[in-house]
Amino acid sequence: MSKRIKSLLLLLTGGLAVSLWAFKPDPNDNAFEIAKNLDIFATLYKEVNTYYVDEVNPSTLMQTGIDAMLKSLDPYTNYISEDRIEDYRTMTTGEYGGIGVTFRKHHDKVVVTMPYEDAPAIKAGLSVGDEIVAVDEVPLKGKSYTEISKLLKGQVNTNIKLLVKKYGETTTQEIETKRVKVKINNVPYFGMVTSDIGYIQLSDFTSNASQEVKQALSTLKGKGAKSIILDLRGNPGGLLNEAVNICNIFIPKELEVVSTKGKIKEWNRTYRALNQPIDTKIPLAILTNNRSASAAEIVSGVLQDYDRGVLIGQRSFGKGLVQATRPLSYNSQLKVTTAKYYIPSGRCIQALDYSNKDELGNAARIPDSLRRTFRTKLGRKVYDGAGLEPDIILEQDMLAPITKSLIKKGFIFDYANLYASKKPSIADAKTFQLTDAEYQAFVSWLEGKDYDYVTGSEKSLEEIVEVAKEEKYYDAISTEIDHLKKRIYHNKEADLSTFKEEVREALEREIAIRYYYEKGAVEANFDDDQEIREAIELLSDADRYKKVLSNP
Repeated sequence: MSKRIKSLLLLLTGGLAVSLWAFKPDPNDNAFEIAKNLDIFATLYKEVNTYYVDEVNPSTLMQTGIDAMLKSLDPYTNYISEDRIEDYRTMTTGEYGGIGVTFRKHHDKVVVTMPYEDAPAIKAGLSVGDEIVAVDEVPLKGKSYTEISKLLKGQVNTNIKLLVKKYGETTTQEIETKRVKVKINNVPYFGMVTSDIGYIQLSDFTSNASQEVKQALSTLKGKGAKSIILDLRGNPGGLLNEAVNICNIFIPKELEVVSTKGKIKEWNRTYRALNQPIDTKIPLAILTNNRSASAAEIVSGVLQDYDRGVLIGQRSFGKGLVQATRPLSYNSQLKVTTAKYYIPSGRCIQALDYSNKDELGNAARIPDSLRRTFRTKLGRKVYDGAGLEPDIILEQDMLAPITKSLIKKGFIFDYANLYASKKPSIADAKTFQLTDAEYQAFVSWLEGKDYDYVTGSEKSLEEIVEVAKEEKYYDAISTEIDHLKKRIYHNKEADLSTFKEEVREALEREIAIRYYYEKGAVEANFDDDQEIREAIELLSDADRYKKVLSNP
């Protein structure tokens, strides 16, 4: 350890000691306890850095300590060090300096998975499936996602040089371009799903989210939309004020949207719709799932509480906590949970009680017996304490093991690249379908490739066998076990036929991305997305829509 660091640690310890001595040791004085424990921590930190047998990194050690301390509170209270500020800024603004591309590590290579439309990546000629070998002469082999991301990002208008191997080629080429301000859209897609039903996918709540939703709604109404599907599935939330403004698009001015209540009473406030709405009458179907959280739940819950739309899908995540950022020294920040939020019916949808943890440190789930009943504007029963329950509940579609394996091992991705390399164009993503012959070509291509997998039934049976052997019952039931094995052990070639439609849909979506990017990814799912199909059926039946909203 350097003398400078030792001096700083001694100074810190001494300073804390002075602060400690200034307090009168009152056991009821929280300030004294804070100073006392800070002194213990600083002393311990100095001793470990000085005497631990191996060299330690002071910053890493401190980061570990802080992270562990904050993790004991809840998952959302985090320390943001100076070198992570840019990543945090990207999360809140949706903006960063880069070339507009997403990537994955595939077969030990860094390959492009999605270039954003109109971004430098596309203009420079990058396509899905291309391998990025090096960035500014720094090889990417062996580097982590974080390291690769930092190399690709940088100051706007700075030059960047990529060494790229185009899909299907054996030689590399250099591509030079400039980083620009990339804005990740909160609404990556909107369009018409029928002649009179519009669809808006809202994937985030960074700055300008409400303006993007307004623009999408106005455009769709101009195209003849008489009702709207608002897709919040997988939306992790974001800025509270954007959630308030999005609610304001659909509900009248001055209505309460959400209130926050925390330990510091002066920070408690009620947020209302402050602007003139765009449309308070257009029928809405809001899609949610178990990854719809925070601000996404505020929008869903407010629209449900005012009977302004019908929720379709699965129960939402259940995050009813509000975070604020506080500045710290050395350009770092603290993101800290400061309050719980309550939607207009009065309910808080927080599902986990972080103040009540078990012996393993896991937060307790609020039991059904303690959940309270509330009422929507029209008198429908709704409940707190466990996320939002949709008005129309659908079981979540689960992929078959073979489909998961083909996706996880990259065979869907690889074949989509091969397919696109041979076909210059396809039909629009909404109507594109692989023929039976094309699907069979995919099946033939898979021959000899390792895409085997273990089903849940196989795994359970193996566990039974192990337990039976341990308890010495196996010999007595071995005949029955062998019979079960023959019945449930899968045949991967047969599964390609059994789950043909599901595998084909996954392949069609991946192929559509090669030609239409994000738009293709969304539109390729329209014909087989159960929540979208249910929303279309509901919005096409005005009487049923009204009945759902008026059902007490």
